[in-house]
Amino acid sequence: MNHHTIELDDVSVSLGEVDALRDVSLSVDAGEFLGLVGPNGAGKTTLLRTVNGVITPDSGAVRLDGTAVTELGPRGVSRHVATVPQDTSVSFAFSVEDVVRMGRTPYRARTDLTADEADRDAVDEALERTEMTALQDRPITAVSGGERQRAFVARALAQDTPALVLDEPTASLDINHQVGVLELVGNLVADGRGAVAAIHDLDLAARYCDRLALLADGELQAVGDPETVLSDEHLRPAFDTRTAVTPDAVTGTPSVTAIAEPRRDRDAHVHVLGSGATAARVLTTLWQAGFEVTAGPLPSGDAALSVADELDAEAITAPPLSGPDEAALRKAREYCRTATATVLADPEIGPAATVLDLAESSGRPILVETRPLAERNHASDGAEARYRKFESRALTASIHGLVPAITEATTAKTVPADD
Repeated sequence: MNHHTIELDDVSVSLGEVDALRDVSLSVDAGEFLGLVGPNGAGKTTLLRTVNGVITPDSGAVRLDGTAVTELGPRGVSRHVATVPQDTSVSFAFSVEDVVRMGRTPYRARTDLTADEADRDAVDEALERTEMTALQDRPITAVSGGERQRAFVARALAQDTPALVLDEPTASLDINHQVGVLELVGNLVADGRGAVAAIHDLDLAARYCDRLALLADGELQAVGDPETVLSDEHLRPAFDTRTAVTPDAVTGTPSVTAIAEPRRDRDAHVHVLGSGATAARVLTTLWQAGFEVTAGPLPSGDAALSVADELDAEAITAPPLSGPDEAALRKAREYCRTATATVLADPEIGPAATVLDLAESSGRPILVETRPLAERNHASDGAEARYRKFESRALTASIHGLVPAITEATTAKTVPADD
């Protein structure tokens, strides 16, 4: 019979007067990386400490490989699950190798101070897998934060358990070390381990985890793949803030932007032409800046359409294959003509070059490009010539410089009268 590597069944935990966890049911399988996400105080660390037996639940059960933690005892738990703590500070100047060797403690008697061959092989392999062999003789107090984190991952690896528990493994690390640690955990999971990690960076969690579990106020709010869990529907009540979720331009995984409700004191309407991640980011930027924003035509299922829905911004829709009908085109053309400015966000030029027809009706076009035209032009050579002519009269801006560009484009310039 197959068992989950880690399983929580209706687990509740009280810490003093606080209900830290309430009826949490969750599982992690071998070869799966589960990310715990949620606001501070949500119960993520409590859940991890319950998994590794540090905290005994008030009710419910925790099982490791099908056996209840209460039946395993401390040494048995340590042979099933290894922990990488959030705080990796060390008071004594142990060598890196000594820290890694501590992972072998569950397999040795208290009076046995001599490592056997299995211990030495496990430590050597852990140092090699984490690329720490060259630092094994260095004091743990003399290595960088990223190197110290890798040393503690190596200690967990030397522990040779089927499950890993990591509490904020990327906290306080530079982005290169964050990626390095999560790549390493991903490789260990690919070897067949089950891993659960509390991760505060939602974008990194979406990039590296197979599934996410969203905790808030001690309760599970959502569990599933990153695309399902990371939606404004789930994130807004958990984090008490509005969010926009768009695909990352490089990885394609969900990227979350927290947005505050802006002041609506701009008497300006901006229409957005384009689709995909760039258009989604443009919509968010303009909405946060306080503009009245419309968009489209957008095909159903497009990332920009999802963001427009989350922001309650009007979007003209079109079927994904047949393209916009005449009514949609007429409405989009009117918006381009009457809007304070029209932003073209990485516009895709289809065989009919519809987007060029719409763009040419705008009196104040602003072009935002993150991809070369060759990737976006699916029409004839004549369409490229039209685009280049349009480009020569449009104002070009980056996403970060978009708001000043709109201000520049719409500011009336005083023209000297003729003599």
